[in-house]
Amino acid sequence: MTRIPEKDRNIIEQAIYLPMVLTILNRDLIVINKSPFKLKQPYLNLIEETLKIVQKELADVKRYMNSNKFKVEELKRDEAFTMFMFFYKGYEEHHNYFNPRIRNKVQELLEFYLYKRHSKAEL
Repeated sequence: MTRIPEKDRNIIEQAIYLPMVLTILNRDLIVINKSPFKLKQPYLNLIEETLKIVQKELADVKRYMNSNKFKVEELKRDEAFTMFMFFYKGYEEHHNYFNPRIRNKVQELLEFYLYKRHSKAEL
């Protein structure tokens, strides 16, 4: 049983997922720059704008975590699971995450930041 409230656990998970989103977006920038697109700039603009938004949100997450005295560290990784250690207000908890679950969550976040956030703003 975890001692971490759901709201704070969601923040901690953002601290896990958002750096992965940034890594993917940075790799995509490299691929687009090397690709034979006729008009690269619209794609580059989309990814660069998305990078800025994700970086800002990650900075907010880190600021919140620092001010509330908790952090997360990756302990180990294998083919199926990644173990993280959560430090939360003097407590230490170990949590295993199924790697396909991490991949799916990062994919959801990519979809949100690249295009779903725009349609949500229009509602």
